[in-house]
Amino acid sequence: MTMFSTSGMGAAPQQATNQVAQNGSTTLPRSHHQRTGRPPAAPKSYDYLLKVLLVGDSDVGKQEILQDLEDGSADSPFCSGSAYKTTTILLDGKRVKLQLWDTSGQGRFCTIIRSYSRGAQGILLVYDITNKWSFDSIDRWLEEVEQHAPGVPKVLVGNRLHLAFKRQVLERDAELYAAKNHMAFFEVSPLCDFNIRESFCELSRMALHRNGMERLWRSNKVLSLQELCCRAIVARTSVYGLERLPLPTALKSHLKSYAISAAPSRHRARPPKHPHHTRLNCTGRNSCTIA
Repeated sequence: MTMFSTSGMGAAPQQATNQVAQNGSTTLPRSHHQRTGRPPAAPKSYDYLLKVLLVGDSDVGKQEILQDLEDGSADSPFCSGSAYKTTTILLDGKRVKLQLWDTSGQGRFCTIIRSYSRGAQGILLVYDITNKWSFDSIDRWLEEVEQHAPGVPKVLVGNRLHLAFKRQVLERDAELYAAKNHMAFFEVSPLCDFNIRESFCELSRMALHRNGMERLWRSNKVLSLQELCCRAIVARTSVYGLERLPLPTALKSHLKSYAISAAPSRHRARPPKHPHHTRLNCTGRNSCTIA
C-alpha cells in the first residue's frame, strides 16, 4: 500500500489558514475589472453592423430620410467634423445595426467618396424626383462610387414622392436606369413614411448576401415564437395580402421581409416529382408490351 505524505500538500493550505488567522482578513482574487481598470464590455444589442453611405446632391433630402430612423449619433473616426447616425432594423429575425453616413453633397465628388467610402458595405444613391438635375448628377456619383468602392451593393432612391405633382423624373426612367446599372430602386417619402425602411432592408439584405452572411440566417436551430408566428401567417397569406392585415406598420414590414426571404426556400422545399418508370411485360420471346 502506498502512503501519501501530507507534508507537501497540506503545508500550503495550513500556512494560508494561519496567515488569515493572524491578519483577520482574506484577499479574494481580483476581478477582470479590477485587474484591467476597465469596466466589462456590455453585450451587443445587434447581430450585424453595416456601414451605409448616402450619396447625392446636397438638396435631395438625405437628412429627411434619416430624420425618423436615427436612434443615435457619433463623431466620425475618419473625417474631421463629420458624424454618422445609427439605427437598428429587424431583418429576417436578425438585428442589423446601420451606421448611416450622409455625405451632404459637399465638395468635389472624388474627395467625398474617397473620404467616406472606407469600409462601406452599402450605398444609397439619392435624387429628388422634382429635380431633374439631381437625377442627372447620379451618373457622376455612380462613377466615383465604382472607382473608390467597386462592387458595393447600391440602391437608387427617388426622394419626395409626396411631391409627385411636381415630378420631373419619370418613375419608368429611373427604373430603367437602376436596372441598367444593377441597382435596386425605390421611390420614398419621409413625410408619409413610405418605403424608407423597405429600402434600407433591401440594401442590408444585399450587403449581407455579398459578405456571405446569409448562410447564418438558415441555421438548423429551434425556431423562436416570433419566427413560428411569422411562418404561420406567411404560409396562409400572400405578400400583398399582408397589407390588409390589422397589424402595426413595423410588424407588417417584418412580415413582408420574412415572406420575401422565405419564398425561395419554400420553392426549394418542394419534393421532386418521381419519374414515371415503364414496366415491360414479356410473355414470350417476341411478344413484349409496355405498361
